[in-house]
Amino acid sequence: MKALPFLFLSLQASLCAAVKPNFLIIYTDDLGYGDVSTYHASDVATPNIDRLATEGMLFSQMRANCTVCSPSRAALLTGVYADRAGVPGVIRNDPKNSWGYLDPKIPTLADKLRQGGYSTAIIGKWHLGLESPNLPNERGFDHFHGFLGDMMDSYITHTRGGEKLMRLNSETIAPKGHATELFSEWACDFLLRQKGADKPFFLYLAYNAPHYPIEPPKEWLDKVKARSPDFNPKRAKSVAFVEHLDHYIGTVLAALKESGLEENTVVVFSSDNGGSLPHAQNNDPWRGGKQDHYDGGLKVPFIVRWPGNAKPGSKCAYEGLVFDVHPTFLQLAGMTPDPGLDAQSLVPVLKGGETKRPGDLYFVRREGAAYKGESYHAVIRDGWKLMQNDPFSPLQLYHLSEDPKEGNNLAEKEKAKLTELKALMDKHIAIGAATPWRPGPKGD
Repeated sequence: MKALPFLFLSLQASLCAAVKPNFLIIYTDDLGYGDVSTYHASDVATPNIDRLATEGMLFSQMRANCTVCSPSRAALLTGVYADRAGVPGVIRNDPKNSWGYLDPKIPTLADKLRQGGYSTAIIGKWHLGLESPNLPNERGFDHFHGFLGDMMDSYITHTRGGEKLMRLNSETIAPKGHATELFSEWACDFLLRQKGADKPFFLYLAYNAPHYPIEPPKEWLDKVKARSPDFNPKRAKSVAFVEHLDHYIGTVLAALKESGLEENTVVVFSSDNGGSLPHAQNNDPWRGGKQDHYDGGLKVPFIVRWPGNAKPGSKCAYEGLVFDVHPTFLQLAGMTPDPGLDAQSLVPVLKGGETKRPGDLYFVRREGAAYKGESYHAVIRDGWKLMQNDPFSPLQLYHLSEDPKEGNNLAEKEKAKLTELKALMDKHIAIGAATPWRPGPKGD
């Protein structure tokens, strides 16, 4: 009988250990670092995103895995560099102008978490394949409610090149309403259904916004114009679009709270790349924007809310990549990340430990049209960055530790450092070249 209290306590401890956290990724599209008001004074207000930072950890030096959409998404879901996942460039409807094929042999984060007992869902933008074997339900997601393609002709019509790409799992659907509002509504429905569920969940909520076309509802644009009558018209539309997005992110966070699962849910907020400068998006204080290997194209907002663990209101200058979320979630789920991953877990960082990411950072983008199917690359090591900004321009070298805004190209002065980093870049390129980025004759 004396053993009973001990057995009870052991059982209780085991049950507590068995409670796995839920995971929610809120992934925006082309949201610039300077368009999240928690980072610095801004002409855009993002109170709901800012509140995540107040309640969690704000990262100031995180980078997307690519300066455009598909490669960043492939890296996030696989935990390997984009070209090693088979996606060095943008996947498009036109096969002749599509520069990636997500390797069917590489498991996704959804695959892994589903194997670990999770209910998995993607709501919003997929952009990693339009046909089998690379449809969301074939890549680890139990539930898909969203858009298959890269961008929408309109947030109201939800088409691309006139083709209907909205899906509920494998069914083509034609919902009515603004895509940002629809994705938020569907996410709220999913979260509220998780109350009392017998499995933990992983929800990947991938918005199309604020990717162009910049299409805020009229009432949101009117509010911005009333507030700032002298606003540049293009900037006013961009601000209204972001503020509309932030509002609906707030509805999702409210639904998570209503579900009763907020305290056991890790929320990650980020963007797939920097904002588009031709569309008046803001990446301050960094140089450049979307499509650039300057940090304006790579540095993105990144926030993690992990109740009871990541210190509320904390700020972190850790220099990582967004795909580091992949092993982080696996570790928190009690699983062992694949040792072959390029991504590295953020768990020690979130617990207030590590401040420096071991290893180097690598970036690649392949593209057609003006780029003629060629690729361009960047590497970062120990505060130095070697980069091309298109396939045909000379290499540029920056000492980021001393020149974070990349104004002083040292390629001619620091030949030894350029040679060192060029060898590193070539090594990464050779590894990535082993993975086909177009399907074989039989789609394998």
